[in-house]
Amino acid sequence: MGGLLTFAPASWAASSQMAIITAPDAPQLTFNQDTLRNVYLKRIFVDDHGRRLTPVNLPSGDSLRDAFAHAILHMDGVQLQDYWNKQYFQGVSPPYVLASPDAVVQFVAKTPGAIGYVAACQVDASVRVAMTITLPSKPGNELPACPERHASP
Repeated sequence: MGGLLTFAPASWAASSQMAIITAPDAPQLTFNQDTLRNVYLKRIFVDDHGRRLTPVNLPSGDSLRDAFAHAILHMDGVQLQDYWNKQYFQGVSPPYVLASPDAVVQFVAKTPGAIGYVAACQVDASVRVAMTITLPSKPGNELPACPERHASP
């Protein structure tokens, strides 16, 4: 079975790099943290070309989702729940939740306008990195290590 070969140095185990990803054929989007925040809070629904934007999240309680919410949305879980409860009554639903980083990569690769986030070491050739974010490291709140990928014989 073939696949993308990626070797991660030992320093990646404590990596705090998050990649914001889009489909490779998506128009180049200009992202900064404020724009990304507004896309994820569903204040921006379409890009400059009128394409619908579809942000996706990892499951609640995932350490990368918590880090993303804190670093980009400037909210904790309780604040986000309160925000989405209010938005729901205005007809705005929260971003889709996907079960794993692999699911995020696959969904974003195949869905026009989709935007997701994964640890930088989980990016493969099926997606484009639109932005990389260095997360502040906090003792006891490290992101999980990326699995090593080995070449198949």
